[in-house]
Amino acid sequence: MDLRNNIVSWDKVSEFADRIRTDKRIVFTNGCFDLVHRGHLTYLSQARELGDFLWVGINADLSVKRLKGEQRPVVSEEDRAVLLSNLRFVDAVTIFPQDTPLDLIRLVKPTIHVKGGDYTAEDLPETPLVREFGGEVRILPFVPGKSTSLLIQKILKL
Repeated sequence: MDLRNNIVSWDKVSEFADRIRTDKRIVFTNGCFDLVHRGHLTYLSQARELGDFLWVGINADLSVKRLKGEQRPVVSEEDRAVLLSNLRFVDAVTIFPQDTPLDLIRLVKPTIHVKGGDYTAEDLPETPLVREFGGEVRILPFVPGKSTSLLIQKILKL
């Protein structure tokens, strides 16, 4: 059984997105997804309900280190991609090396770009790009008390 069958490599993104976009509304989101928890699952399932196809961009390990610090990620990029790609509501996963998903969004051209409630559309560098090609940006509610940082703090206290 191939656990990597929904992982789309960088060089195949444009071609794959063009095929999907012909008859499906692509919802795109991105993040580190270092330690997947209930907040992530709630957010991803809600994102999937907004369209026909949920594409998740995952920050590569080096990007996570730059964004979160030298001790992160806890889980490797490949393991994070395999885990997310096997969730029933995630249709495709791509690992991206940049700190923002702008280059990946340019290729995917989603109908809807989704972020969690700890952001506002106005603060996202992705918003102008998504709107430029007719997409919309949606902010989903943050799940209180559910975050990777809180989970790591709890583990360290054990």
